[in-house]
Amino acid sequence: MLRHLSIRDFVIVDQLDLAFGAGFGALTGETGAGKSILLDALGLALGNKAENGMVRTGQPRAEIVAEFDLPQGGGLRAWLEAQALEADETLILRRVIDAGGRSRAWLNGTPVALAQLRAAGEMLADIHGQHAHHALLRTEVQQDLVDTHGGLMPLADEVARLYRAWAALRRAREAAEAGASSSERERELLGWQIKELEELGFSVDEWQQVNQEHQRLSHAAGLISGCAETLDGLAEGDYAVTRQLERLQQRVAEMLTHDAQLGEVGELLSGAAIQLDEAYHALRRYQDRLDLDPERLGLLEQRIHDVTAMARKYRVQPEGLVEVLDDSRARFDSLVRSSDPEALAREEALAREAFMVEARGLSARRAQVAAALASAVCDTLQSLAMAGSRFEIALRPLPEGAACGLESVEFLISANASQPPRPMARVASGGELSRVGLAIQVITSRNASAPTLIFDEVDVGIGGRVAEIVGRLLRQLGEERQVLCVTHLPQVAAQANWQWGIAKETRDGQTLSRVHQMSNPERIEEIARMLGGVHITDTTRSHAAEMLGLALTL
Repeated sequence: MLRHLSIRDFVIVDQLDLAFGAGFGALTGETGAGKSILLDALGLALGNKAENGMVRTGQPRAEIVAEFDLPQGGGLRAWLEAQALEADETLILRRVIDAGGRSRAWLNGTPVALAQLRAAGEMLADIHGQHAHHALLRTEVQQDLVDTHGGLMPLADEVARLYRAWAALRRAREAAEAGASSSERERELLGWQIKELEELGFSVDEWQQVNQEHQRLSHAAGLISGCAETLDGLAEGDYAVTRQLERLQQRVAEMLTHDAQLGEVGELLSGAAIQLDEAYHALRRYQDRLDLDPERLGLLEQRIHDVTAMARKYRVQPEGLVEVLDDSRARFDSLVRSSDPEALAREEALAREAFMVEARGLSARRAQVAAALASAVCDTLQSLAMAGSRFEIALRPLPEGAACGLESVEFLISANASQPPRPMARVASGGELSRVGLAIQVITSRNASAPTLIFDEVDVGIGGRVAEIVGRLLRQLGEERQVLCVTHLPQVAAQANWQWGIAKETRDGQTLSRVHQMSNPERIEEIARMLGGVHITDTTRSHAAEMLGLALTL
């Protein structure tokens, strides 16, 4: 679970160091005090995208550090090992964002890519945003929720891949049937190009060798003259270096008889003599291989002309001719393959059958998950002041199939027992939608692997007795996981095991957020504020104390 969160220079937060406990914790405060800013900061530590404007005005960078207990077992430890990332009992996620929106990330002090930080974050915490229930109106979100809840995403991804492969073959077969004549003309042109390039017999290695040999032969006369001059200067001329060095060696040897300290100089001169001798013999061997060969030079020049002319024709550098030939062959093979609609039809049939096999398996498992999830949501809604309501998950058949499988998913709801369920997007009111969304989030969170669950004002649109029931649901969830909830409802806050107050204050002319963990008397005062507004009376405080007392007895 989340143990510690450190925030520096983030939006209107200058410096916060927060320690978290187990169970259900509530974050409360006036609107605009910065409650959601804390969750935004935590989201960045978990790998969310950074944006401009996140760094506090006048500061060069913001820094967020989140420390989690490393869950025992599960996939996170295995993932860390696969990524060659060390971890003991804790995992520290660090994110630094500069004023331009660029960011860097670390896991336990090791620099990581943002995708790695996000992958680890998904296994540590699950964040439910303020408007998550509105997203439930979209069909694709409903489908993903069912598949994720049932652990069907790997199978769903495979079904989507098989559908795309089938669709591509279908398009290829249709194109082959519609454009046979134009394909034939293109095949003829490509065939001629391939023949021309193959006859050239070009390779990069051969091209480099040709240029090197041409360079040598075109300058052979100068090289031969240079070799003779250098050999003469080394050992063959009257003033050869080797002869001068021999004289100097003899002179130093005479001096050595009088002072042994010159021994190092003698050794250096001896080494120089050996190096000069090796240079002389290496140059002599090179000279012996040099030859003026006009015929060979002419052949090389013709080869260079042929290659460069072909490169100009295809508008590439000579080295690019290899890629031109590979592309032409690949396109030719594709056209030959697509020129046979019957063969493509057979491949299409095989691809369709492969899709149907996996899609039918997905449909069977999806039906089981949908029925169980719908039943659980329906039961929960009865306690959220929606007695008699019905929630169903319809699987609409798609006879021709699609990337999502053989059916689409649609959430249906009936707020009254006398009415048939209809699409949630058409009939659910704002309050009903909030309750349905909360019920789904609580139920799916119970099956999630993340040990920390975070709810950002998911109780919007509800109040009274329903709000108290929501608080109890979150408190029950807190017995199994660590639960953090930003809320404006006193009924929800009263059910929390611990509570933080968040407020704005002005320091040195700057507006900053201040956070502190509340004592029991402070909680009474805060809940009274949430109940009574501007003027807080003793009666309001008494009501707040009663709400806290009742929560503790449940």
